[in-house]
Amino acid sequence: MAEAFLRRMAGDHFEVYSAGLEPKGLNPLTVEVMAEVGYDLTGARAKSVSEFLGKGLYRYLITVCDQAEQNCPTAWPGVAERLHWSFEDPAAFQGSFESRLEKFRQVRDQIEQKVYTWVVELQLLPA
Repeated sequence: MAEAFLRRMAGDHFEVYSAGLEPKGLNPLTVEVMAEVGYDLTGARAKSVSEFLGKGLYRYLITVCDQAEQNCPTAWPGVAERLHWSFEDPAAFQGSFESRLEKFRQVRDQIEQKVYTWVVELQLLPA
């Protein structure tokens, strides 16, 4: 979700990638809630951090879950600044389909707001 928001808000300023420590595929609820706000993720795929290690220089490394913050390689070559944005993992939420969908919406909206705030702080978008 963060990749999609950052690409749309500041993709002309950054090359944006996302990856997981142990990617399990794109959650269908992610695809659904992002479609609700105009993002088509049907062709997206979950990627592993190993695809990007040592492949270039990165200005920012942003982790979005606590497990990634704790387990992501600390010695990531070429990263100038490391940020951590703690979001609840909506896939870990248990409940009915509707309650799970609502959890995905909540996290989506939190991520969108955080990305927007950060892009404004970098003065890439007007406040």
